[in-house]
Amino acid sequence: MLPVSTPGPSSDLRSAGYRAADPDESVRAGRRWWDENAADYRLEHGDDLAGRLVWGPDLLDEADAGLLGPVQDQDVLEIGAGNADSSAWLRANGARAVATDLSLGMLRRASGDPETIPPRLVCDARVLPFADASFDIVFTAYGALPFIGDPEKVHAEVARVLRPGGRWAFSVTHPMRWAFPDDAGEGGLTVSRSYFDRTPYVETDRSGAVSYSEHHRTVGDRVRELAAAGFRLVDLVEPEWPDDLQRVWGSWSPLRGRLIPGTAIFVADLAN
Repeated sequence: MLPVSTPGPSSDLRSAGYRAADPDESVRAGRRWWDENAADYRLEHGDDLAGRLVWGPDLLDEADAGLLGPVQDQDVLEIGAGNADSSAWLRANGARAVATDLSLGMLRRASGDPETIPPRLVCDARVLPFADASFDIVFTAYGALPFIGDPEKVHAEVARVLRPGGRWAFSVTHPMRWAFPDDAGEGGLTVSRSYFDRTPYVETDRSGAVSYSEHHRTVGDRVRELAAAGFRLVDLVEPEWPDDLQRVWGSWSPLRGRLIPGTAIFVADLAN
């Protein structure tokens, strides 16, 4: 599930800015937001996502990158799967893939060949409904981690359900981007916030409840989260913007993409 084009604003928006957000209220807001916006998201981004596994708006394709390693006959779990396009691609390539997401509205919009649409489960990525050591690979493309305030719980759950030596790969907005305005044009090229300010971006509705949130962690934070959960980082990929990609996806654009990274992909293996 890749980023929204324009985070947040809805007709019910009361305020938007940077402030504290409890992890549980962020999860509740995420479920509601993605349920309400699932149809529009599919309409806007379906052509980019269908039939493939792409790691971010820069459209790095797993078919080319091979970050998950061999997938044939592997048990694979996708968290924050959105419409489950990535898991469908994996199943078409011989994996036994299962897709999970917080949002039933997103999962319901899975489409394509009935033989490759994966089993889909609604769950909180912090509490995965699977037995220990059930999977060879777990991954997510912008799913779960950007939207929750306690990512260490996700890493711990992934470590629990992975088999020894299993792979965990996830992509997020490149942490550097948090220092810049969320602007695809020239305005997005000048630092406006501290990279070290981890205050989440939060939108509230007219009742004052959190309706949307995103949480920032530095690169060092992410590495330490992985190490604390028993993972060994094997790669950190920062995709370059393709020369032939001219369209804008939210604050991702050719202008910014050719100067500063937009996506960070962390690839790690669980200790044996």
